[in-house]
Order: sequence, then C-alpha cells, then structure tokens
Amino acid sequence: MPHFQTSDNLSIYYEDEGTGLPVLCLAGLTRNSADFSFVAPHLTEYRVIAMDYRGRGLSDNADDFMSYNILREAQDALELLDHLGIERCAVLGTSRGGLIAMVLSLGHAARLSGVILNDIGPAVAPAGLERIMDYVGKTPPYPDLDAMAEALALGLAREFPGVPLSRWRAQAEFMFAEEVGGGLRLRYDARLRDAMIGQAGAGEAPDLWQLFDGLRDIPLAVLRGANSDLLSVETLSEMKARHPDMIAAEIPDRGHVPFLDEPEALETIHALLRRLS
Repeated sequence: MPHFQTSDNLSIYYEDEGTGLPVLCLAGLTRNSADFSFVAPHLTEYRVIAMDYRGRGLSDNADDFMSYNILREAQDALELLDHLGIERCAVLGTSRGGLIAMVLSLGHAARLSGVILNDIGPAVAPAGLERIMDYVGKTPPYPDLDAMAEALALGLAREFPGVPLSRWRAQAEFMFAEEVGGGLRLRYDARLRDAMIGQAGAGEAPDLWQLFDGLRDIPLAVLRGANSDLLSVETLSEMKARHPDMIAAEIPDRGHVPFLDEPEALETIHALLRRLS
C-alpha cells in the first residue's frame, strides 16, 4: 500500500489511480480516502488521488494531537503533491477537505487548477458544529457494522430520504471497523476530539471568509446538500456574490454531506473539471 513520509516523520497513506488531470480528493473531518469510493468510478478520465489525513484511516497517528489542524493537514497535502511530482491539481474537498483547499489557496494558489467544495463554506452553521461535536471521538455503541448501518439509516432518514440500507452499510464500513470480540472501533484517532476542543479554546478562530477569498481567481464549484445543517442557503448566496463565476448546485434529498455520485453532483463536478481540461 502506498505511503509517503511527512516532514515531521509520519507515514501517510494515499491512493493514486488513472491518468489525466490530477484531482486530489480531500475527505471530511473523521473520514478517509474510502469516502470517495462512490464517485471514483465516474472519474475514470482523470488521475484521482486520495489521502488519509494524519490520524485517520491507514495513516499514522500523531504524537501531538494538536497537529490535527487544517494548516498542518494542508502542508501534508502539499508534501503529497511534491512526493508525486505534481505541480498543479484540482481539489475535490468534502467538508474539512474544502477548508484545507481554502488554506492552500492563500499561500499556494498556483498549485490549484480548480476547486470543488462539497457542502462546506466559510461559515459553519452552529447546529452542524454541535452535531459533529456530539459524535466525534466517541465509539458508537453498536455490536457490528450491520447495526451501525441501521442506525445511520434511521438517524439520517430526514436528511437523506430514500437512501437504501446497502449504501449505509458501505458507508459504515468506511467509517468504522469491527472488533474481533464484538463492537466497533473508530477508523481515526479519538484524540481528534481533544484537538478540536483545544483549538477552540486557543484564541480567535481564523477568518474563513478571508480563506475563501483566496479562491477568487481559481475556478470554483460548490455543492450543497439541500438538507444540510452545515452550509446554509445564506452562506452559499454570499459565496456566489464574492465569486460570481462560481458553479453552484443544490443536491436534493441530501444533508451533510452528499455522497458525490448523485446526478446533480456529478454534473457539477464534470462541468468544473471539463473547464480545467
């Protein structure tokens, strides 16, 4: 399995498939490269690269959990591109991955040929943040992945109506692993919760609108789940005002986050990537 070594000596797992325009896929807060499994079959004409952030998936946990932050994770992404000899790429960023793309746009805009943000913007709705803090770092109390899938289907039925149980079963396996004696374990370092709490108490948060403005000269597309509790309609409207050339699409029957293989999502992703090609 391919890994590379970061400048602070962590082994980071990545996947690299296909040829053509490089598309770097950056996952959500607790997610990993498997999260792009649903969209990857629709991107066969591109070079699709996905990484597990430090402390997630098959990558090393960091000794210092405070390094689980978007600045260091952006640096890891740059080091992966350098490792692969890629000068410029498009970024498909889901949630936290979109924030990392914004960080990259400020100091390293020349490395970005285009950006697609999946249900994330420069203002995070409080309800969405509260929901995230309710589960991050906590092992779910279910005996196996089948039970976890049923819990996801039930708990997210309002935001994701009509999603079959088989999809939730696949998603559950991306997010958790079964223990030999029963129960589940997280596919990420539980200290990610400590990092979030520590960073929230460390002083003034960065101005995410300033980060977003770094994308002003970069081709941009934004996907919003119609039922999202993280990216509001008002925030998306302000994003359009600041970036008039931005492609925006609302994905029906989806909350945070769309799976990316929905017809509306694929149409938007391909529209942006074709523009870059």
